[in-house]
Amino acid sequence: MTGFEITGASAADMEMIRTWADEEGWNPGDSDRFAFAVADPAGFLVGRIDGEPVACISAVRYGSAFGFIGFYIARPAVRGRGYGIRLWQTGMERLDGRLVGLDGVVDQQDNYRKSGFRSAWNNVRYEGAPRVNGAGAGAEGVGVGVEVVDAASLPFGQLAAYDRRFFPASRDAFLSAWTGLPGRTALAAVRDGRIEGLGVIRPCSGASRIGPLYASTPGIAAALLHRLAEHTPDGAVAVDVPDANPAATALMAGLGLAPSFEAARMYTGPAPEVELAGVYGVTSLELG
Repeated sequence: MTGFEITGASAADMEMIRTWADEEGWNPGDSDRFAFAVADPAGFLVGRIDGEPVACISAVRYGSAFGFIGFYIARPAVRGRGYGIRLWQTGMERLDGRLVGLDGVVDQQDNYRKSGFRSAWNNVRYEGAPRVNGAGAGAEGVGVGVEVVDAASLPFGQLAAYDRRFFPASRDAFLSAWTGLPGRTALAAVRDGRIEGLGVIRPCSGASRIGPLYASTPGIAAALLHRLAEHTPDGAVAVDVPDANPAATALMAGLGLAPSFEAARMYTGPAPEVELAGVYGVTSLELG
């Protein structure tokens, strides 16, 4: 592998990585890279041959015990030549000693199992314009006393504590950027001062992505989804739904959204304990 080196990603590299992910059909958010960079600035790696970038990976550290692998891409011209696996090994070394998660596309899941990962559930992407009166859209209603508000109007510590119920580690810097970047809309459902739902929508090259989508009931999830869809050019959205939450899967089908993509959430050890029943859409397939 003469001439091959691995370096940290620059700001320009982060835009390149986004473009590569788009070419793979993953539909990343237009501004995701700005939130990703603050999650773990050293967590994005690029493999180069004689200075030319040919592969990338993210190996993001959360706290002291959790990590997440994403953006594992080797350019088509160099696949099968060992460059990708070298980058993979470097990324995994960076997360040594931690529980590591990833979202594995179907054709790579056997390779991830060989590296010690085991499937926990599937994240299925549902896309389309939600039906206003679809089955499940208003069966429970948003609930008495629940108000949908701009998430920015709430104390950030309250938002961060709520997110922590559904994610294995604190990620305050990431969450602050993820919910507050220009062009995004973040809404929260609040009852008696308590957060009972949170949703963020962001523009993408394809359907606008919603994630996270947390809610205490399907009615609250539906209300947030409909309100978020109002902030898209054509009403079309995409939500990555854990199939381990049957209520979430039923809601998406009832709203008329159709499955379009699937990835397995995999971990190197037992799946972390989170309130999966409240997760109607994961935040990101790249960073968890």
